[in-house]
Amino acid sequence: MNMTITGCMMTFYRTTPAVLFWQWINQSFNAVVNYTNRSGDAPLTVSELGTAYVSATTGAVATALGLNALTKHVSPLIGRFVPFAAVAAANCINIPLMRQRELKVGIPVTDENGTRLGESAQAAQQAIAQVVVSRILMAAPGMAIPPFIMNTLEKKAFLKRFPWMSAPIQVGLVGFCLVFATPLCCALFPQKSSMSVTSLEPELQAKLRESHPELRRVYFNKGL
Repeated sequence: MNMTITGCMMTFYRTTPAVLFWQWINQSFNAVVNYTNRSGDAPLTVSELGTAYVSATTGAVATALGLNALTKHVSPLIGRFVPFAAVAAANCINIPLMRQRELKVGIPVTDENGTRLGESAQAAQQAIAQVVVSRILMAAPGMAIPPFIMNTLEKKAFLKRFPWMSAPIQVGLVGFCLVFATPLCCALFPQKSSMSVTSLEPELQAKLRESHPELRRVYFNKGL
């Protein structure tokens, strides 16, 4: 899905309708991924989920259109990087909004044996920040390397003769980069992340000092 959507975003980026359509498709897909790979077990109501989806996709698409407008008078090569800038900015909007429930009520934190100790919004902030960083870095090779290759190829006789080959080549290049970038960036931070007890909320710290005075670190699932 990422390979196809990203390849199409980077091929059809010149017109506003194309940017609007592919960024909406991308952010809708991201919203599903971000929701299903969240951390914690606090459920979202249908209205909360709907609000999060609309806010995330609208914010991300508006960012893409704004960046596209700003780069209308720059070189074609710089214009090719608009989709990456939009995706990077959109990840900073989409992921926190689709996981906003975690920021409000917290995510489960455990000791090293997996015993649940409580919920922490501070842990949620760290988890979401790690996921945002890894997602941006995950997208970087597939959206930063192909523009240089495509810019060169489009000047060659082959693509001038067969312009319809531009999209398949772009999708293939993105896919090749994602094969390596996805596992590397998923492994950038441990799935079972940890933080110092002193970085938790004061009330949770106080509770843990009473029940587990020897505890120094807590663990949590960061999501993907």
